[in-house]
Amino acid sequence: MSDTLAQWQRAIRIARQQEPADLCLRGGTVINVFTGELERSDVAIADGRIIGVGDFPDAINTVDVQGALLAPSFIDGHIHTESSLLWITQFARAVVPHGTGAIVTDPHEIVNVAGLAGFDALVAASRDLPIDIRFTVPSCVPASPHETAGAVMTPANIATGLSSNATVGLGELMSFPGVLAGDPEIYERLRVSAGRLRDGHAPGLRGHDLDAYALSGITSDHESSVLEEGREKLRRGIFLMLREGSSARNALDLLPLVDDITWPRCCFASDDRDCAMLLSDGHMDATLRKVVAAGLDPVRAIQMSTITTATYWRLDNVGAIAPGYWANIVALDDLTTFNVASVFYRGVRVANQGAAEFDVKTDIPDELRNSVHIHDLTATDIRLPADTARLAVGAIDGQIVTRLCEVEPELDGNFAVAAPDRDLLKLVCVERHHATGNVGVGYVQGFGLRSGALASSIAHDAHNIVAVGASDEDILTAIRAVAETQGGLAIVRDGQLVDRMPLPIAGILSDEPLEVAAATYERLEQHARELGSTLHSPFGLLAFLALSVIPEARVTDQGFVIV
Repeated sequence: MSDTLAQWQRAIRIARQQEPADLCLRGGTVINVFTGELERSDVAIADGRIIGVGDFPDAINTVDVQGALLAPSFIDGHIHTESSLLWITQFARAVVPHGTGAIVTDPHEIVNVAGLAGFDALVAASRDLPIDIRFTVPSCVPASPHETAGAVMTPANIATGLSSNATVGLGELMSFPGVLAGDPEIYERLRVSAGRLRDGHAPGLRGHDLDAYALSGITSDHESSVLEEGREKLRRGIFLMLREGSSARNALDLLPLVDDITWPRCCFASDDRDCAMLLSDGHMDATLRKVVAAGLDPVRAIQMSTITTATYWRLDNVGAIAPGYWANIVALDDLTTFNVASVFYRGVRVANQGAAEFDVKTDIPDELRNSVHIHDLTATDIRLPADTARLAVGAIDGQIVTRLCEVEPELDGNFAVAAPDRDLLKLVCVERHHATGNVGVGYVQGFGLRSGALASSIAHDAHNIVAVGASDEDILTAIRAVAETQGGLAIVRDGQLVDRMPLPIAGILSDEPLEVAAATYERLEQHARELGSTLHSPFGLLAFLALSVIPEARVTDQGFVIV
């Protein structure tokens, strides 16, 4: 209902055609997400809300949408905006022109670095943007005891975050081993979130372990990567999010699960999508193109990216073109390319033909800068003892799960060294929040570098500095280059810095505009490929090789971890 008595009474008069609407969108076909019908109708709007759908001949202003298909603005059911490498205002510039009108974001990346100060900064910066940004409160910071974060989210911190009007529930419960073990700390996090939605994170969880996870009150999951895993989760009443991001792309693997019965229990989520992909490929519109090309009915695809997501997250008055809903509307050229002609937010056009029509500020709180503090590193710190080098992290292109591999180490005396001709590289993780001197070292296979090294202070979820390389000298140089810019990405070859991208906001975000950040990131990805990596996104995958809550193997600042 409208905000005031006068607005409500006026809306009724407009709906009954006793008074003209503020705006009428004419000449379009409305996609009805409730019935699946396509309706040739006007859309009447007043005070930012939809008043009616039908014939509205009188309006103060009219817009001829010239035969466009009108859909509700798209909703991303689960994302970490920090993975775009953009400050949240620049993230809005990236996604709004692609038709995104709402997101549910778990800011556990910045909270792992800066705690509640990071959470509060993102909430404050998200206000007054032409997109509805809702937050879940990070539940597992650090993600597990096997990695060192910059902050700790206690149950009291979580309760504080949940008191914000911007929050819709508890963020993904990443420590599924803690749930299965009946950890008292996990219980406290569940207890303080009683009555709120609890997002899940259960990669590969099946059978009785899945029962134990679900009975703990977790009602959604975006980590399914194979069909039968997703099917089990649906059967256990878990809302299934089909993920299509930069590093993990599982939507097509799970798409056969979507049918006439299950579709209201499924939606799309990107989880992590970098700035270059957002600018060149798009956001939810790109996912819609992909799943429809694979055979999903386009109207159903739109339903899953709008009303089902809004219903699950209890997002009021978004996700449909119907009376009383906010006038967040996307004008599409067709249901094949999903090209977004224009975007309306609360009845105001905010993007047209791929260009944002709104301005943003990038005011960064001082406490989010200067967050990188590392112990002085030497070659001794990154040596890999031969007796611990018979296991390796097996990287998988397009997935964030890994394999645990048995390998024959390449030896130099008592230590194992990289052997790029055998696809054996060094993987190093350096604690960067408290200068503890923690350094984890192991082998990685599947990354494909033939020479040089990459380093990044984006290392989910604790965001220490992670590096991969073919020589110790290059690895050390790359790590130091990242630290010099207070966070970022770096590429080194033959002891020389090839290129780098500073990320001075919490060590994980650029303070540059979207276009500059995207061009720089894509340039570094290309340099990484020139060093021999055949991965779709070398830096994107590197960022997940220290994440201690995804099977099967990782290297964190605390060492080699078997998940």
